[in-house]
Amino acid sequence: MATTYTSPTPIEDVMRDKLVAAFTPSTLIIRNDSHLHAHHVSMQGSTSKETHFHVTITSKEFQSKPQPARHRMVYALFKDEMSREGGIHALQLRTRTLEEEQKQAERENQTQ
Repeated sequence: MATTYTSPTPIEDVMRDKLVAAFTPSTLIIRNDSHLHAHHVSMQGSTSKETHFHVTITSKEFQSKPQPARHRMVYALFKDEMSREGGIHALQLRTRTLEEEQKQAERENQTQ
């Protein structure tokens, strides 16, 4: 007997798959912040529990690209998910290169 498994986070799963395929990230953190926005007027009536996300991604694909270009690259991946009813309503991004991530880690180590 076959069992059908439905993920409790289908949008997050799609996001992860697309980001990994497009950017081969060395760091990828996807945080679902939807619960923080469920009371907003624009979310009333929405049955989706996956509408607001924060993504931190480090990839060599961002090398020599300014932040706006990096963000456009990520937003382009989620065009369908952002235009669909019950899809992504808000996406906060932190896009970095490996060098930028290393410099940030060094700064944090110096302040400790």
